[in-house]
Amino acid sequence: MPTQRKPVSFAFQGCQGRKVAASFNGGAITSNAGALLLGRIGRNGGLFDRVAACFTDHRDPRLTEHSVRTLVAQRIVGLALGYEDLNDHDHLRRDPVLGLLAGKLGGGRGNCAALAGKSTLNRLEHAPKGEPGRYHRIGHEPAALQNLLAELFVNGWTGPPPARLVLDIDCTDDETHGRQEGRAFHGYYGHHCLLPLHIFCGAHPLAAILRPGNADPAGGVAGALERIVSRLRRRWPNVQLLVRADSAYAREEIMAFCEARNIHYVIGLARNDRLVEKIAPELLAAKVESRGRRRPARHRPARLYAEFPHATRTSWSRFRRVIAKAWTYPVLVDR
Repeated sequence: MPTQRKPVSFAFQGCQGRKVAASFNGGAITSNAGALLLGRIGRNGGLFDRVAACFTDHRDPRLTEHSVRTLVAQRIVGLALGYEDLNDHDHLRRDPVLGLLAGKLGGGRGNCAALAGKSTLNRLEHAPKGEPGRYHRIGHEPAALQNLLAELFVNGWTGPPPARLVLDIDCTDDETHGRQEGRAFHGYYGHHCLLPLHIFCGAHPLAAILRPGNADPAGGVAGALERIVSRLRRRWPNVQLLVRADSAYAREEIMAFCEARNIHYVIGLARNDRLVEKIAPELLAAKVESRGRRRPARHRPARLYAEFPHATRTSWSRFRRVIAKAWTYPVLVDR
């Protein structure tokens, strides 16, 4: 006897009087259905509306087909789905899932698609700051965009005030495959790329700054920290902040900024001859300890730690506390 099963379906928020549901009996309809969950996140956090509020639209409303909010939602969702190039939107502008997330399923005019093509989105991405020009009718407020991620983090916090927040700073490579503005060859990554700066608190982004591929890794960090720290302490005056970063950020400007604002920091230091000389006894002791380890412990390196004050010859303004780790892998000796 065949098993009778009730069809399973999930209802989503509708749009323009139409119902939207996901079911498993209609065949393959779209490859971007997972973006519906992304759209719900964007609506619950107000992401699309908050980003759109950072722009000023000086276009004539009577001649405007695609609102700034629609353009912003279309671009953000497209990036999240992996469609980085604006050229992709000449096809995506007719995608029903993308239109649903942008809140627009049909064009206002009969010969117009629901969403914008690459030319209209290009005007959004090249929106200047200040007064609009002849060819740029959409402007933006840089400070509002720079502060937006921190604002979303603070406003989305639930529960008691945090006792401590850890801010992680790092940059990463955004590989380019054409002649994009700002592209440069990066020797560490081995390809042409851009070098955006990121500041995270756990899994929450607080800053994302696009920079040329040949940018100084620590460039712009102090300014970004200033904006983030001011916003966090305005909401939580007693929160303890800790900054973590690798050796690329062991700069006087960054460390002095943290010290002046009572921010703890843990920043790596690149190995050099002066540091090796200061932990020479610990390195020797670690080597001796590793030689005495037998086979059952062969995968455990010997580690010893040292603490001392240290300052560079010219770039640092003062001595700072350094914690060094002396370690070596064990040398196996058959007996």
